Amino acid sequence: MEENTQIQIPRVKLGNQGLEVSRLGFGCAGLSGIYNDPLSHEAGCSVIIDAFNKGITLIDTADVYGLNHDNEIMVGKALKQLPREKVQLATKFGITILEGKVGVKGTPAYVRECCEASLKRLDVDYIDLYYQHRVDRSVPIEDTMGELKKLVEEGKIKYIGLSEASPDTIRRAHAVHPITALQIEYSLWSRNIEEVIIPLCRQLGIAIVAYSPLGRGFFGGKAVVESLPKNSILVRHPRFEGANLDKNKVLYTRVSDLAAKHNCTPPQLALAWILYQGEDVVPIPGTTKIKNLDNNIASLKVKLTEEDLKEISDAVPMNEVGGRRDLSGFGEFNWEFANTPLKS
Repeated sequence: MEENTQIQIPRVKLGNQGLEVSRLGFGCAGLSGIYNDPLSHEAGCSVIIDAFNKGITLIDTADVYGLNHDNEIMVGKALKQLPREKVQLATKFGITILEGKVGVKGTPAYVRECCEASLKRLDVDYIDLYYQHRVDRSVPIEDTMGELKKLVEEGKIKYIGLSEASPDTIRRAHAVHPITALQIEYSLWSRNIEEVIIPLCRQLGIAIVAYSPLGRGFFGGKAVVESLPKNSILVRHPRFEGANLDKNKVLYTRVSDLAAKHNCTPPQLALAWILYQGEDVVPIPGTTKIKNLDNNIASLKVKLTEEDLKEISDAVPMNEVGGRRDLSGFGEFNWEFANTPLKS
């Protein structure tokens, strides 16, 4: 089941606000060199266009991806070669990097400044789905959401999303203006959102957009089948280091064995597992290679029963995963800590 470019990708509703997207999205961050060497704009655009031609219409970027916002500029160039009204363009604001230090900013003025800058770089009139990339714990979420609501009313964005937000933040944000999607890490080895976050989002009619659905490429074979490029941020990721990696290789082998049983590849099985968590869970795997893109699309053909899903989950117990899920410097911004002060 390695490649099949003729698969019809289904459409699903993303949240309860009317946005419709492809069942599988495309994460663009890697095109600008987070895990590998960055692609040229021409090469990056060709991957995005190929994804669209194969039925993937949810295209995900952010203002922080690539040096000097390079990823948004690249995505903007790709959009010029596509029917804009058929693409669901998602981008994000809120992560700042000053002198190598990661921070978060969510003041109303900054929200507007970032949105205007993204519209300009992408060279579009509107953004379909605009996420707060990380929650600013110094600013009441009502203030951030108030400005996002104004941007919706002005037609500059159509739908609002949050990323790595806590339950309290989600509830309070949703009370100001409906949240369409929560983008959050979710994969076979990152499942801590299942107890509280997913049930809350379902209660409120908010979709889950799963980033890093292949465990930052781990279930695609990164660091196990193929070595990591020296400039990849993964060489500093806790789950890809030393004893943790040795521990995690055991989990990869189990998934690989199960994939063989289902006549598919390990990444296809890992993606299929995510897809079977519900139609309101939309994974956005990224890749720089067309072969991997075709492989990812083919995960839609993998058939799994309830027993299969349990067997796959049991193969990767959370207490056996070695290392934290976040890069150093980012852990403090994860959803578990993403509460904001009450509005006075």
